[in-house]
Amino acid sequence: MTNNTVTLVQGANTPIAKDSALEIVIEWSYSPADIDVSCFLVQADGKVPSDDYMIFYNQPTDPTSMIKLQDTAPTAKTFSLSLPSLQPSNIQKCVFAVTLDGSGTLKDVQNLKITVKSLNGEILFNIQQLSEETSLVLAEIYRYKDWFKFRGIGQGFNGGLKPLAEAHGVVVEDEAEDSVEVPSVVIETPPPSSSKVNLTKIDLLKKKVAVSLEKHKLTTEKARVAAVIDASGSMSMLYSKGTVQRAFEKVLAIAACMDDDGVLDVWFFGDKFMRAPSVRESDYEDYVKRIYPKPRIFGGVGAGNNEPRVMADVIQKFTVEEPTKDLPTYIIFFSDGGVYAEKKISELLVESSKENIFWQFVGIGNANYGVLERLDTLSGRVVDNANFFALDDLDKISDDELYNRLFNEFPQWLRAARRLGITN
Repeated sequence: MTNNTVTLVQGANTPIAKDSALEIVIEWSYSPADIDVSCFLVQADGKVPSDDYMIFYNQPTDPTSMIKLQDTAPTAKTFSLSLPSLQPSNIQKCVFAVTLDGSGTLKDVQNLKITVKSLNGEILFNIQQLSEETSLVLAEIYRYKDWFKFRGIGQGFNGGLKPLAEAHGVVVEDEAEDSVEVPSVVIETPPPSSSKVNLTKIDLLKKKVAVSLEKHKLTTEKARVAAVIDASGSMSMLYSKGTVQRAFEKVLAIAACMDDDGVLDVWFFGDKFMRAPSVRESDYEDYVKRIYPKPRIFGGVGAGNNEPRVMADVIQKFTVEEPTKDLPTYIIFFSDGGVYAEKKISELLVESSKENIFWQFVGIGNANYGVLERLDTLSGRVVDNANFFALDDLDKISDDELYNRLFNEFPQWLRAARRLGITN
């Protein structure tokens, strides 16, 4: 790479060298809240072909992998762009933007800049005049004659990411219908007699559960059972393939065998969370499709990851709203990774270690699981109240093996919790 650098002012443009690949680096030295970066791959009408062409932290690449987003550092994000892939496509522009996710405005952000790096040098655009908005279009790479140019823009958007995404053709569902109020959600459990679905699948899974319970000397044990299910954007494929429904069914079979009233409590979480309707085995069919069929960038629980928020609500329900020492509480928590709030998660695990709650975390992706992978060394707990294991593919593990792993550490916690008087 040469040391040649072209510096642009707002509104200016310059040709991009005919290299095969670019790195587009967005950096800042300080911000009052997290900064989310995004790129909209738009066609001639200025709109994305589909929501799959909005690139951001929970959707880091497009369907053709022409552009990829990477975390470079806490104050820097990098897009890698393949120009040979972009050239024959229908994409006319790559629009780069930032959004402040929290308190403050972009006026509080310091030293925000975007740099296009190639083997032939760099193009630098320093954003000098930041405004009171919370979203900003930084720059764009656009077609010019038979190649591309880069333009510095620096245009603010009122209202944050939602209007910015809508302006580029991303379909945003009506949040008045789909947003989730935290923490209040009405939970209704239909009576078993009202259901007419086939019970065969759950019955078969219950037999597998019974074998594993006997193996781990848990046959006579009762517990309150709950499932917490990741609904972040990166889970989209697992929802569309039905993997999430199948995971739910496997946990429902545990509740049918162990729960004192045969009911499974369910949470879905992203940036926010929802307490979904509790469910009995007689109403398992298409539960996920009926209640929360797919992750949403806007509306619903959001497309991000906020494990602490849903964990706090689980603790609230079982220790404040419905406290009891007579029944232990067994939480099966599904996540595909992207676990970054390590300090808060650790604090909640330490806090809940004095309560009759056992956390069984299950990884169903190939991403960063953070503190979940280091539970055995988490200090400060009254008792070891959590376990974690990751699966490359939930559908490739046998039910026998899955249940044996799910019950691997629960009996040890139960004995220790009883010895310490945490549960009866």
